Amino acid sequence: MAEEALSTAVPDLPLDAVAALVSRLYGITGRIKPLAGERDQNCCIETAQDTRYVVKISNPSEPVSVVDFQICALEHIARVAPDLPVPHVVRTLDGLTRDTVTLGDGVETTVRMLTYLDGVQIRETPRTAVQRRAMGAVLARLDLALRDFTHPEAKHDLLWNVSAAHRLKSKLDCISDPSRRALAESFMTRFTDYVLPRLPSVRAQVIHNDYHLYNVLVAPDDHAHIVGIIDFGDMLHAPLVGEVATAAAFHMTGNADPFVGAAQFVAAYHEVLPLDDSEQEIVADLMATRHLITALITEWRAVRYPENRTYIMRHNPAAWEALALMADLSRDQARDRLLAEVRKELPMKKNSP
Repeated sequence: MAEEALSTAVPDLPLDAVAALVSRLYGITGRIKPLAGERDQNCCIETAQDTRYVVKISNPSEPVSVVDFQICALEHIARVAPDLPVPHVVRTLDGLTRDTVTLGDGVETTVRMLTYLDGVQIRETPRTAVQRRAMGAVLARLDLALRDFTHPEAKHDLLWNVSAAHRLKSKLDCISDPSRRALAESFMTRFTDYVLPRLPSVRAQVIHNDYHLYNVLVAPDDHAHIVGIIDFGDMLHAPLVGEVATAAAFHMTGNADPFVGAAQFVAAYHEVLPLDDSEQEIVADLMATRHLITALITEWRAVRYPENRTYIMRHNPAAWEALALMADLSRDQARDRLLAEVRKELPMKKNSP
């Protein structure tokens, strides 16, 4: 099922059909424009009153139960942490959280609507230490809100699960460049030999699993003020340290020292939701593993879906660059550089009242 979700083409309902669907189900009319998406067809609808919504037409391979998992998680966050800037679920005229749409090939899939969050994607703003720390702290707050959330589909299968990278071994053959394939193989071995045996003993819960520069929004006039967390499509129950490592991986660019930004992010997360010793031991390994699965999945999918290549490959160059950098470091060196700010703060915390 995990591979099927990334092997089924994105729905492509014509925009006028999307508009008619939204009018029928939600009683909302307005201008429709497409939004980017890896698996789902996403559209923005803007009403005459300048209110905007996001319409999500699920990939046909996505089980309805997984869609319900994502909906229930958003509603849980809205209840326990209403100050967190996440989308709200919009119900249909019949009071439903989702409905069904028939695609052009006769296949049925799920449609839902969320509120649209205004803000600027962090990728479009200058990187700063204050911004990275704000991102780390907000992610920790999100994970605290999700800590007690449970759902029957929380442990669903997903290739974008850093703790299950070993399932991607077959994708190593998709890398045509021998040096890159050897690089990827070395990190796969590191994961299977050292990290995988340790994962059963670390904390696990429902996590966002895709907290990066495209999925976090900031205020136009304050790029350290987080005003939106979007795209809960990769959410699942998995090791908490994988959440931190996945997010930290996207902060290895923007500084002369690639570990500076990631270290700032991890330290801010740790201040709100501390990582224990077992998690600190493997967080850098899992950061490398995130780059590994990014390289493997994107190389594989770009060949299958060349029409969506630009979107699929947007993180690919940075992933290869990070793997090349981390290949020159020992495990201990990478861990110590990533945790530099966390460990710098330890003496202060010991002496505090």
